[in-house]
Amino acid sequence: MYLNRITLIGFIGSDAEKKTANATDIAIFSLATKTSWKNDAGSWESRTEWHRCVVFGKLADFAGTLTKGAHVAIEGELRSHEYQRELSVGTQKTTLTQRVREIRVDSVLKLDRTAETETADENHQEVPRYGASPFHIPRAGMVCALAR
Repeated sequence: MYLNRITLIGFIGSDAEKKTANATDIAIFSLATKTSWKNDAGSWESRTEWHRCVVFGKLADFAGTLTKGAHVAIEGELRSHEYQRELSVGTQKTTLTQRVREIRVDSVLKLDRTAETETADENHQEVPRYGASPFHIPRAGMVCALAR
């Protein structure tokens, strides 16, 4: 048995980038998560991790509206791919293989408190999706998921 699932809760780093490739809508955004701990001296330290998130299809329409600072929970799977990167030093050129890790998102839950105070409209609906989420936050919010 294999399982490739990732759940992250954090803040959007910059407005989502919207693209279209091969007639498929794509949204790309960065998500910041933070870990804090007490060091040996008793002081708090923290580290922020940045995650590249890629969304396809109908869910990309919603994800493309996410703006910097939005608090979201995402769920998806970890993917990696490689590409050739050309570097130039003076007149010499060399090619490196670059590996990129990203989250292929299939569920987005907007956690912003402002969504709680908005009146319900057609954009505030849950879209059924394949599989069970490891979290269901019982609060008014904006939920979108990709139906498989």
